[in-house]
Amino acid sequence: QVQLVESGGGLVQPGGSLRLSCAASGFTFSDYAMSWVRQAPGKGLEWVSDINSGGGSTFYADSVKGRFTISRDNAGNTLYLQMNSLKPEDTAVYHCAKWAWAVVDTESRTYDYWGQGTQVTVSS
Repeated sequence: QVQLVESGGGLVQPGGSLRLSCAASGFTFSDYAMSWVRQAPGKGLEWVSDINSGGGSTFYADSVKGRFTISRDNAGNTLYLQMNSLKPEDTAVYHCAKWAWAVVDTESRTYDYWGQGTQVTVSS
């Protein structure tokens, strides 16, 4: 069965950094695009970033562009999100999500599996 397990969240001061990981199992990780999506307290889901199956193409929401970097290790079945220059508005539960295909479709983001998420809190 497909499993996505996020880790690496925590409490960090504004301007700090965190690296999130998503350990994938139960499917051929290198065959599918992946994404990070977040949900702030009391708000809806917000797309953060995508990466194609091979890692060659990445996409970012304007709110994180230049500060966050998505990457993947297909040999180790792990997705990453390096978050720098964190702001209080980045506080949210961060989920990794699996696409049903290899190539990101920026017109229609559709995921077939989600992880439980990891909490990121940015506060002084």
